[in-house]
Amino acid sequence: MRHLIVDGANVVGSRPDGWWRDRAGAAGRLAAQLAEAQRAGSLGPLGDRVLLVLEGAARRAEVPEDLAVLRAPRDGDSAMVELAHDLGERDEHVCVVTADRELTRLLHAVGARTVKPGALLALLDP
Repeated sequence: MRHLIVDGANVVGSRPDGWWRDRAGAAGRLAAQLAEAQRAGSLGPLGDRVLLVLEGAARRAEVPEDLAVLRAPRDGDSAMVELAHDLGERDEHVCVVTADRELTRLLHAVGARTVKPGALLALLDP
């Protein structure tokens, strides 16, 4: 199984579309796009099983029920590193979408691959 973990805050923050006025709404829009792309099979180059990680105010987002979501109780970065580590221990392929340099360093240390938000957005907004 190939897992695609999406750093919701980082991906939402990569588009200057006014997301800061409604973080939950912006996260909900991203979730809807991810669910649609997952159903269509258009995320294949990045992963088969999608997990959106939400933190802070974005945790209140309404998301499609067919999209896996982790509403991080603390910070999303720690949750993503822990999840990537656990999946890696089971020899699962993990790709995380983030542009956060420190998070990228931590993810690489546990064997996860990372891609920048632009790679995901190119698949969501062709």
